[in-house]
Amino acid sequence: MSDETAPQPSPVPDTVPVVFEAIVKQQAIAATYNRGAVTLAPHVLYTKHGEIYLDALTIERDGQPPKEPKIGAFKLSGLAALRITPRRFKPSELFDAGDEKYAGVTLLAVEA
Repeated sequence: MSDETAPQPSPVPDTVPVVFEAIVKQQAIAATYNRGAVTLAPHVLYTKHGEIYLDALTIERDGQPPKEPKIGAFKLSGLAALRITPRRFKPSELFDAGDEKYAGVTLLAVEA
């Protein structure tokens, strides 16, 4: 018998296996985020407040490279039409797998 009053975790988005594959193969992903097209180099998938987040280096936003490289946090459920691209990437020096925000909540991270 299950306890119906217990809070239920958010369902796992069906994009998780796609992101896992992209991280392992170090391939960029393309998606729609906040109604804009983005190409991202996914570095780590982790949980925060019961949701799944992706920290990734933005390669392009609406077809343009960013002014400066940075690792951004993306709520996985906010990335629509997510797909792996053939574009490969190397892990960014900006990414710190040992950052305490990932402690105990990392699902998968790139290997530097």
